[in-house]
Amino acid sequence: MTLTIRWASAQDEAFFRILWQQYLEFYNVILTEKVTQSTWTRILNPSARINARFAFYEGDMVGFAVHHHHDSTWVDGFDGYLEDLFVSAQSRSMGAGRALIEDLIIISRAAGWKRLYWHTNEANSRARSLYDSFTQSDGHVRYRIKLE
Repeated sequence: MTLTIRWASAQDEAFFRILWQQYLEFYNVILTEKVTQSTWTRILNPSARINARFAFYEGDMVGFAVHHHHDSTWVDGFDGYLEDLFVSAQSRSMGAGRALIEDLIIISRAAGWKRLYWHTNEANSRARSLYDSFTQSDGHVRYRIKLE
């Protein structure tokens, strides 16, 4: 029984969309097809900053980590941002979430990024338990204004 992690490729789209829909349902979010298609297109575009790593267990996609990097005013360099991390409900006890974060830490260090950060819903206790095993919350609260 092997867990593998690799970059996204075009043949992953159908499986990504299944997990993406489960992720959106978990957070009670509805996105248009246009947004989902745009996300997938950017994941595959080598000139876009959005990337994805996929976790596979015995050949089946069980999770993803969508991430990107951006300039920082707090360090001399880039910050990595883990925007979306998801593991299917039936696969959550096999270490895929931890493996995806560890994988992204390696990628971030290799790219020379100075920090890696993410956020989650405060009520998501299962994810927070995993995240707390890497680092404690820095106490920041997120605010978001919808502009359209």
